[in-house]
Amino acid sequence: MGSVTHTSDTSIVPPLVLGIESSCDETAVALVRGDGTIVAQAIASQEAEHAPYGGVVPEIAARAHAERLAPMIARVMGEAGIGLDDIDAIAATAGPGLIGGVMVGLVSGKALAMASDKPLLAVNHLEGHALSPRLADAGLAFPYLLLLVSGGHCQILAVDGVGQYRRLATTIDDALGEAFDKTAKILGLGYPGGPAVERLALQGDPKAVPLPRPLKGSPEPHFSFAGLKSAVLRAVESGSHDPADIAASFQQAAVDCLIDRLDQALERAGPFPALVVAGGVAANRTVRAALEAFAAKHAMRFTAPPLALCTDNAAMIAWAGCERLAAEGWQSGAVFAGDPLDFLARPRWPLDPAAETVRGAGVKA
Repeated sequence: MGSVTHTSDTSIVPPLVLGIESSCDETAVALVRGDGTIVAQAIASQEAEHAPYGGVVPEIAARAHAERLAPMIARVMGEAGIGLDDIDAIAATAGPGLIGGVMVGLVSGKALAMASDKPLLAVNHLEGHALSPRLADAGLAFPYLLLLVSGGHCQILAVDGVGQYRRLATTIDDALGEAFDKTAKILGLGYPGGPAVERLALQGDPKAVPLPRPLKGSPEPHFSFAGLKSAVLRAVESGSHDPADIAASFQQAAVDCLIDRLDQALERAGPFPALVVAGGVAANRTVRAALEAFAAKHAMRFTAPPLALCTDNAAMIAWAGCERLAAEGWQSGAVFAGDPLDFLARPRWPLDPAAETVRGAGVKA
């Protein structure tokens, strides 16, 4: 598959892909070229709608996507000054995610593909995260070791190429993003939880509260964060600790678990030339700093997307479409079939379908 080539050869015209993302609580649209140029993009957050409930309400999310998506597509295309005829493909998230929201985006992508006679690219949301570092880092080549830490997913994968993933570890209960959100709720920090915990942790002592590191040192390769979340609850109920110290100690415990599991993955499947982190939790600066130090210790290049590309966005979906076109040998003017218009939305969609099911993780992608 090779690395992304950002070329100045004007005889090679990179594809232009419209990306649509609606898998959870961000409605997003982007236009991205195959040379890594983000032509235009827009993201509409739903924080205000979900904040009163302390988390994402699927029905509210789907309704918001349906109301916002069409105007956002028109706005992004208007800002770029292009029409449907100028687009080479439409990439839409087809899963995994909240099925109502996924269906809104995918149906919109299908309608645009049918109206324009352009190929539909049904994109795995997790693949969008997995390939997003290559959008910002043109020198990042396959293979690389990926820590994927998005809201509902916590995995370590070997990324061998576009569509080629080997899962080395997954969570057997809560994902790290879920643990951050639940810790925020326990501490009364509101929604969204991850950034709130990170801010409070800056004021605390990461060694003040004795919290567990689930599975640390265990020969089992996977993650577990449910016990850590429960320990946070007990620490709060004890009334013996400052909330900032609890937040800082939780964050440090989570980081220690990540580093321990990455060590195991390297022992089993390494070495890798690069360590890549992607997903919403990758925006956490403490997590990034620890991973960067880990990579340096193991003489690995470290790459992470810019903070704006860590949370859910459509640029990564459009880029995944560009990557797929490149992998398929796309050339300007060539006919590319894409995915069928009856492609079904998927609430679960593992990147490595061959990976064995682990205890407790039957519903995790």
